[in-house]
Amino acid sequence: MLAVQLKAEEEILPLISSKRLFIFECLGCRDVHYPVEQAKEFMDGLKAEIVGKATLDYLCHREFVEEYIKAYAAEIEKAQVVLVSSCGVGVQVVSSLLEDRLVYTCCDTLNLNGFQGLTVKEYNCDQCGECYLNYSGGLCPVALCSKQLLNGPCGGSQNGKCEVDPDMPCVWQQIVDRLATLKQLDTLDRFGTAKNWNVSPVS
Repeated sequence: MLAVQLKAEEEILPLISSKRLFIFECLGCRDVHYPVEQAKEFMDGLKAEIVGKATLDYLCHREFVEEYIKAYAAEIEKAQVVLVSSCGVGVQVVSSLLEDRLVYTCCDTLNLNGFQGLTVKEYNCDQCGECYLNYSGGLCPVALCSKQLLNGPCGGSQNGKCEVDPDMPCVWQQIVDRLATLKQLDTLDRFGTAKNWNVSPVS
């Protein structure tokens, strides 16, 4: 099972301040732990910037989310940032469908032992407790890098492929390409600080 918690406001507000927002909120994990009231209070504080919002269950279901994106296309087009309130899988799904837009998460995902619910094969969240998706273009270096590197590609990656698994794309090449497209390469500076592995089940 997993627990979704809101990030500290001082981490998320500088990324979204004074920007027009479209919000995706996933309630699929509320029966385990999703901070419904805390999330509502946070979003109420953003009302002036919100141009649209979609609340749904199972943001981890790509085809389902694709239909919502089509339905809310006009509102999403007006937004400068798409803010996602969900576990790391939901954020990655939205980011994969909106590759040309800034997609940020306002949540961290923590691991709890037990049944995980809906299993998603295409995307993975290691539930590491400190989500880096806001700084990596919505591509997770913890879950998608064979070495869980947080400081860029290793010296063994070749032609955009992973050294450990040559059939696997190098996620760091994908991260750099995505951030370059979004003109957000400066966000890579965030990776100069150490990750708090104490909140991770793999620590």
